[in-house]
Amino acid sequence: MRDEHWQLQVSSKSLKKREKLELLDKHLNIDPSSTTLDLGCAQGILSYYPRKKGGQWLSCDLDFLNLKTSSELLEKNLMQIPPDALPLKDGLLDRVISLDYLEHLDDDLVCLQEIYRCLKPGGELILAVPRTGRFFVLHRIRPALGMKLEFYGHKREGYTLRDLKRLLKKAELEYTQHRAFSGFLTELAELMLNLAYTRFFSTGEPQGLRDGHIRPTTSHEFSSQKRAFKAYSLVYPLIWLLTRLDKLFFFQRKYGLIIWATKQSSPQ
Repeated sequence: MRDEHWQLQVSSKSLKKREKLELLDKHLNIDPSSTTLDLGCAQGILSYYPRKKGGQWLSCDLDFLNLKTSSELLEKNLMQIPPDALPLKDGLLDRVISLDYLEHLDDDLVCLQEIYRCLKPGGELILAVPRTGRFFVLHRIRPALGMKLEFYGHKREGYTLRDLKRLLKKAELEYTQHRAFSGFLTELAELMLNLAYTRFFSTGEPQGLRDGHIRPTTSHEFSSQKRAFKAYSLVYPLIWLLTRLDKLFFFQRKYGLIIWATKQSSPQ
């Protein structure tokens, strides 16, 4: 890990990001000749490690500030896109990886239809989204603490697995499998960290970012909070160990979903 990249320092001390990256590392196999679109790269935190698996990559985001920040880490093949289109040729891509992006869009179906158009027949979509439903207690606690959806840049709370399957079907993408992650303790710890950041550390500088402002979004912002990050790093091992208790409650509903889907060779 290169310490000069602040994004990697943040990801190494993240709870949910570590779970997502472990799932991706376990299930992502990339042919060296394949082309992958990283849709919604944000500050590059979740993009760096999958790129190391090889192949050709293109990373894109709605926000120029995100692209400018992620270029410090990803270096090349970055593109700004509009919210309702992918400026790419039909059938260009072998794979689309979109992590924590769909819930930020006004029209999520249009996004999935664009993904379908740009994928080759048999191409793969890997999608990470927040999960919601009747019994997700923290979704009720979060707004009571003042953590509104706009703080996260979310247009919706999340998705049920059933609703997401239905959405994929409308876009002619075939669901193949899913994995759930982020149990109650992990999600609670993340909520408390986000609350602390917005209350005590956020500079309020970046405005209107599609992914909100619940963590540092630029190297300057991270540098201004190095002392707080060092303090958090000291207690992080304890927090991480406590959240591992989620594994004992394997039957609980988890707050995140990673979905795999494919573009069928012929329309349904």
